[in-house]
Amino acid sequence: MKLALYQPDIPQNTGALLRLAACFGIGLDIIEPCGFVLDDKRLKRVAMDYGADVTITRFGSWEHFKEARAAQRIILLSTKATQSYCTLAYQPDDILLLGSESAGVPATVFAETTTAVRIPQVPTARSLNVAMSAGIVVSEALRQTEPQWQTLFLEASCNP
Repeated sequence: MKLALYQPDIPQNTGALLRLAACFGIGLDIIEPCGFVLDDKRLKRVAMDYGADVTITRFGSWEHFKEARAAQRIILLSTKATQSYCTLAYQPDDILLLGSESAGVPATVFAETTTAVRIPQVPTARSLNVAMSAGIVVSEALRQTEPQWQTLFLEASCNP
């Protein structure tokens, strides 16, 4: 399982996603260009020391990313998707793609992803924060695909 960020433009969100990736033990791909330099102090402040625990792979463009990850399924998280993230059967080598905070992904990128999922929310809301969205979907994907996470989720169940 991996997260991929398409041209991220808010360093604090990228820092939060680095921390999320570290806590769940997954890799992080960054598809450039970014709207900030990767040694930005705002990114480091949010990521804290977790950044050292994440395998980060940088790609100079969407084309380079697609070529390198051609064998993997790319799942886009998008408010424009029709399928709920809860109904998808995830696979251990899936890549969960997040668009830039200000613009999402272009229509061409949307069309080139394997599938797209959305997080249901009230009709009056535009979208969740990109890092929060990633946390929700990564949690479900790992619950479905990783035996150690299935056990942890059962142990931490809120059901009586």
